[in-house]
Amino acid sequence: MKDLKHMIFFESLLQDANNDLVRKAKSEGRHPIGYTCFHVPEVLMNLGSCFSVRLRAPNMGSTEIATYYMANSACEYSRALLERSIEGNYKFLDGLLGVDVCEPMNRCMENMEILGTCGTDNDKFVKCYLDLPYSDDEDCVIHLEEQVTRKILKPLNENYGVDISDEAIRQAVEEFNEVCRIITEMGEMKTEKIPVITGSEFHKIVLCTYVCPKKDILPYLRETLEELKTRQPDTKNKYKARVVVVGSEIDDPDMIELIEEAGALVVADRFCYGSIPGRSEIKLTRDEPALTQIIRKNLRDTECPRHCSEHKMQYRKDHVKELVEHFHADGAIYEQMKFCTYWSYERTLASHIMPEEYGVQVLSIDRPYRSIGSGQLRTRVQAFVESLEIKKIKAKRLQESGEVK
Repeated sequence: MKDLKHMIFFESLLQDANNDLVRKAKSEGRHPIGYTCFHVPEVLMNLGSCFSVRLRAPNMGSTEIATYYMANSACEYSRALLERSIEGNYKFLDGLLGVDVCEPMNRCMENMEILGTCGTDNDKFVKCYLDLPYSDDEDCVIHLEEQVTRKILKPLNENYGVDISDEAIRQAVEEFNEVCRIITEMGEMKTEKIPVITGSEFHKIVLCTYVCPKKDILPYLRETLEELKTRQPDTKNKYKARVVVVGSEIDDPDMIELIEEAGALVVADRFCYGSIPGRSEIKLTRDEPALTQIIRKNLRDTECPRHCSEHKMQYRKDHVKELVEHFHADGAIYEQMKFCTYWSYERTLASHIMPEEYGVQVLSIDRPYRSIGSGQLRTRVQAFVESLEIKKIKAKRLQESGEVK
């Protein structure tokens, strides 16, 4: 296919947390607010002069210093963020919002604060830590709404003069929803037999929407969407299988490229930093405050295995099955960052439950933060693709012989 006009620009934005659009916004007096987790409502960091930057550590090498302060059994994502923070890469931030989701991220944020790696030269620096409920009932909504109001909205208003009224929140939701609609429309293009966008291209574009100011990335998104509508797909399908990727944090485009180079088109991205569920529209009514509706949607949409109530566990499995069917996938790849406790349980259970109870073939892997040099991972994905291909060949032969109707 013809190269997308802005793809090189999108890729350049992913080379540094303090990328060109972030620096431009900062120079205009806007305030970048860093965060790491879906459970901090993203839209609320994009009120007034503030904008959200989801933290990454691109091109990370050694994490020796971070390992000294944490432990070598902490997930590599948390260590990579602390290492990059110690190097000074997040000093541009005007706020840092954390969530009590897992022990490694707790320690990462704690060390950032103790070591003074960001915010030390800004007496208005906003920092907080949200206590996350384990479920999504109305008591949990009330609990989280109170925290968000007290720990995020009021400090943004007091320190940076941000309008936190109901109407201001609704305006921020409108801008957020436009990003979501564009990303969703691009994602739906992968339901086609030969899509006009690859999983790797899509992942890079989605990542840019997490790490750049929304108003500044939107013109490039609009133009890219129009370009895709007239882009001619490859004349021949070069992939042997279609897969849904499910799991923990992936902000490394090399991971998706590795899977696609092994012969599997990534048709759905149900992982942290993916479009599902992070790029679903927030549909508001006038029946209750916008903030309440945002909090409720965030709690109900999350697919993090930290939510361990029975209906949430069931929902996660059912949703993977739905994605496999909707995107005509041949199987799913369950992945976890090494040493991620929550996803290690989810991945292990799914490797048995999904094939046996849902008929979904699964590859179960744990992986390093950066995957580009992992020959073992590439070999495992290639073997999985071959197994899916063999299964399709056998099914076709049975169908042609009349044994399967």
